[in-house]
Formats: sequence, structure tokens, C-alpha cells
Amino acid sequence: MGLQALFFYIFAFVSIAAALMVVFSRNPVHSVLFLILTFVSAAGLFLLTGAEFLALILIVVYVGAVAILFLFVVMMLDLDTTGLRQRAQQYAPIGAIIGVVLLAELIIGVTGTYYQPHLATATALPTPPLAAMSNIQALGAVLYTRYILFFQLAGLVLFVAMIGAIVLTLRHKENVKRQSIARQVARTPATAIEIRRVESGKGI
Repeated sequence: MGLQALFFYIFAFVSIAAALMVVFSRNPVHSVLFLILTFVSAAGLFLLTGAEFLALILIVVYVGAVAILFLFVVMMLDLDTTGLRQRAQQYAPIGAIIGVVLLAELIIGVTGTYYQPHLATATALPTPPLAAMSNIQALGAVLYTRYILFFQLAGLVLFVAMIGAIVLTLRHKENVKRQSIARQVARTPATAIEIRRVESGKGI
């Protein structure tokens, strides 16, 4: 067994084990930590296949931003895990249907070249001369020219999804003082100062 095959089996085993722990872990913080381990292991698999761009994206974007954001949100918000589990059981049938559809799409995408060999050549688009470019340079040359509109739309969708996730999970607790910028800016001397005449020997 070569060294590359050995690292492949190590990264594959760690990825599968960490992905299962993301689902079956009872603590949300532990689930996020296992998710980070899954991303790192998947990045190792991408490096072994020569796709260094995807490996860097997993490390920089998902591990460095998305997963850490999830971790801070889970740690800062006092989430009721019992209620979340009950709601998760209610939506389990819908989740199972979506999972089956996604699995079918993955199987079709992986095995599509076997029953339609011409599929890859039919969907391929002409690219600029990429002989003298590295993997990252070639992807950048195509992504930021031909697909720049779709790239920007994908970023906009992710931005809206991030705002929606924050709004849905944000819960305001009672009896907690919070800063209101609009109320502070709208204050006037009439509302900020109250003058009262206090008689001698008496309090307010």
C-alpha cells in the first residue's frame, strides 16, 4: 500500500466517523466541532486528488468562517435542545424524503457517465488555454469571466441565508437591558432631562 492510499483511507475514515458524530452528538457545540473535523478531512481528500482549490475553500471559507460562526451562535444563544429535538422528530419524514432525493441526485451524478458516455463532452464549454495555468488560476480564469454573474448571485443567496439564520435564531430575553441606537439618536433635551422641584427636607 502506497503512502497516498494510506492517507486516503485515514482521511476517509475520519470524514465518515466525524460526519456521523455531527448527526448523533447530543451537544450542539460538539456537533460543530465534529463538523470542522469533517471539513478538514474532506480538504485532505481533495488535496490527494489534486483539487487544491476546493481544499483551500473548505479550510478558509467553511472552517474559517461558516463553522466558527455556527460555533459562536450555538455558544452565545441558550438554545433549548429538548424543544429542537422534538421539532426535529416532527419534520423527520420530510427530511427523509429530501435525503432520498439528494442521494438519488448524487448517484445519478456519479454514475451518469456509465449509461451516457457523451454527457461530459456535451455539457463541457470551451475554456481558454489552460496549459500554462495551475488549477486555481484556471478556475479563476473561467469563474470570474464566463460565470461572474452566477458567482455574484450565489454570494447574494448565501448572504441572505446567513441573515435569515441569525434572525430566526435570535431570541430576546426579558429583563435584559439592550442598546437601542435609534432611540439614542432620536433623544432630545426635552426627553433626556427632567427637572423637578424638590421641597426642602423631602425627597422625590
